[in-house]
Amino acid sequence: MKKYLSLILLLLQSVASHAHVGSSGVQMQAQAGVYKVLVSVTPPDVIPGTAQVSVFIENGEPQKVSVRPIYFYSGDKGAPTADPLSPVAGGKGQFQGIVWLMEWGSSSAQITIEGKQGKEELIIPVVAVSTAERSMPKGLGIGLGIVGLLLFLLMITTIGASVSDGLLKPGQSLTAARKRKRWINMGIATVVCSLILYGGSSWWDSWAAEYRQWLYKPLNAKTAVVEADSRRVFQLKIDTTNWDRRLKGSMLSTLIPDHGKIMHTFLVRTPGLDAFAHVHPDRKDSLTFEAALPDLPAGKYLVYSDIVQYSGFAETIVDTLVIDPPKAPAKVLAALSEDDTYITTDPLDAPGRAPMGENVVICGKPGTKTVFKDGSYAIWEGKPDKPLEAGKPYQLNFEIYNPDNSPCFPEPYLGMLGHAVVMRSDGSVYIHLHPSGSYSVAAEQSFESRISDTAHVAKWPKPDVFRDSIDRHLAKLAAMPTVDREIFLMQEMGMYKVTESGMTGMEHGTRISFPYSFPKSGRYRIFLQIKRNEKVLTGAFDVKVADPATL
Repeated sequence: MKKYLSLILLLLQSVASHAHVGSSGVQMQAQAGVYKVLVSVTPPDVIPGTAQVSVFIENGEPQKVSVRPIYFYSGDKGAPTADPLSPVAGGKGQFQGIVWLMEWGSSSAQITIEGKQGKEELIIPVVAVSTAERSMPKGLGIGLGIVGLLLFLLMITTIGASVSDGLLKPGQSLTAARKRKRWINMGIATVVCSLILYGGSSWWDSWAAEYRQWLYKPLNAKTAVVEADSRRVFQLKIDTTNWDRRLKGSMLSTLIPDHGKIMHTFLVRTPGLDAFAHVHPDRKDSLTFEAALPDLPAGKYLVYSDIVQYSGFAETIVDTLVIDPPKAPAKVLAALSEDDTYITTDPLDAPGRAPMGENVVICGKPGTKTVFKDGSYAIWEGKPDKPLEAGKPYQLNFEIYNPDNSPCFPEPYLGMLGHAVVMRSDGSVYIHLHPSGSYSVAAEQSFESRISDTAHVAKWPKPDVFRDSIDRHLAKLAAMPTVDREIFLMQEMGMYKVTESGMTGMEHGTRISFPYSFPKSGRYRIFLQIKRNEKVLTGAFDVKVADPATL
């Protein structure tokens, strides 16, 4: 088992992609004026590179859609001109194209829609980092090497001939002096060409070394369960060993809250994915974060912690954690934050075999329902025995019902009407979804502020002052009554506006939709979270995803 977990951790660290894990594509569902828009951006794994952009406009009459990159460092003033997206033949309201991402770091794609209903813009955060190195095919390398050697010899012989054979008149033969001059010039040419090749090789090696230095390296952290005041505490300490200050700097002091929390942490027991917790560790210092540990069953857990930098650069910190049985009974639940929650459910490979208890739910699948612990339930629209297709964009639609089968209108939870965590069975894919999409709302807000800023170069705040101001803001949020806090978060994130007649903005109904594209085939578990009667409820669904060629 230890060897198995080591392999999982190695796999997670090798695929840990900036925001989320193993799922680099970004989806956004938004209302841009009268246009209801679904945007999908697939960033490149090498920078500079091209990101694939797809836009689907559900209503209105769009005539032109364009896209341009905006980098946090240079802002709107330093952004290039927009490139048009091409209409998809036979696809009403669908546009596709590419956008070049030239700068490493926090980036975004600004979408401009022009049509009969006017001109609207929206911005979708994109983390632009290099995560791969391209290797030359062996056959091509051998071929280019042979051609290069021939050109090298041809250059030397040509220079030698230019001072000997090339100067002969018809019928003349080379003299000893000219032969000597030819060999001298060929020797000089050999030295000069060799120096040129050496200089080019050194330049290339230097450039490649610099590129490798800028390859994205995920944050490392050590997680543990510690005892504090007769209760168990989850603790995360970020590891700064061998930290390159040029790349990271003081970023940990300039984190910004997302959905009112400085960190979102998910713990999922492996290998069955049969225990799940969503907690929000508080910042104790720049490197240490802590939260009360839920009453989770003992076992090995995959840990995913989401943070967002001031620049809008979102990252997921990955680790594994062993939770042992408590040494003595403790009232752990009383110490949990009202926004923290956990459940246990049936193992992925043994459906229906879940121990009964207060926080136990039974997994469903597409077309079936999952009952929450208060008797309300969710139905995932779809066919239960039909696999989904990898790489295809989906709207994951869930209908919510009260225990008496009447439609249920969920209450806001951390400023959203629903949250979902998607995980592949081996943990190699993890993503935290919202009805707005798979991007960080805090990152979107950062870019909106940056665009309104006319500075050509981003101004970085003083780390200590900024951290203190964020901590005061978080303390103020925590002291608010729940309803006031949720209204504040909804309006702060710009997703909804609260009026006397209710909420406006994104749809508020009994259906919650999450736009997502499963990156690869496999077995997945989806943890759905809503809020009802001021209680956070969590359900679980399983689904199989297949490669398009096998369907």
